[in-house]
Formats: sequence, C-alpha cells, structure tokens
Amino acid sequence: MLDINKAISNPLRYESDPEGNMSDLTLWSPHYVTHQAEILGLELSDEHWEVIYYLRERYRERGNEDPARLVLRDLEEHFCERHGRGFLYELFPHGPVNQATHLAGLPLPPHTNDPSFGSSM
Repeated sequence: MLDINKAISNPLRYESDPEGNMSDLTLWSPHYVTHQAEILGLELSDEHWEVIYYLRERYRERGNEDPARLVLRDLEEHFCERHGRGFLYELFPHGPVNQATHLAGLPLPPHTNDPSFGSSM
C-alpha cells in the first residue's frame, strides 16, 4: 500500500505503482529492462528487444486507449507472420501483452488482467 508520507518525503522510493507499472515513464531505460528481465528469469534476445521497442513506439503514437485484445492482435499481425503465433508466447511466457508491456515500462492496456481474457499473471 502506498504510504503518501513516505512518497512525499522520498519520491524516488516508489519506482512503480501498486500494479507494478513504472510510476514515471521517463525513467525507462534498457538497464531497467535488463534488471526486470533478470527478476522475471528471462534471457533477452534481439527478438525481445524488437517487441519491447515496438510497444514503446506504439504507445507513443496511439497512447493506451486500445484494450489488451487489440494490442495482442497488433503484435500478432506485426510479429507472427515471420515466426508463427506461438513465437510471442515463447518470448514472453506470462503473456506477450502483460509481460512485454511491463518490460517496456508502459502501463498495462485496459482489460489486460481480466480473467475472461486469459491473462496468466
């Protein structure tokens, strides 16, 4: 639970919100991704970085209005032609939208953790 007094006295104490999203998107860096990937047990490849940078560019262009289903469909259209649909799930075993968005330092799209959508986190 966020302690507002601690947050005011030391704003760097909380690097993420209660859902685990970065509280300040400008603090994102490749170092952040590497650190988060270590915590998640992922060994990052060029394909991981391609998806992460794609999501950041998509967020810059469109914002965070699209629900998770549309973000996943967009990822599939962009990446699955070359590698097949399972490719994204091999890269991000806890879900390409949920896990890749987290690594990209972006807020989760609406309905990402909706149990009817099938999120795994």
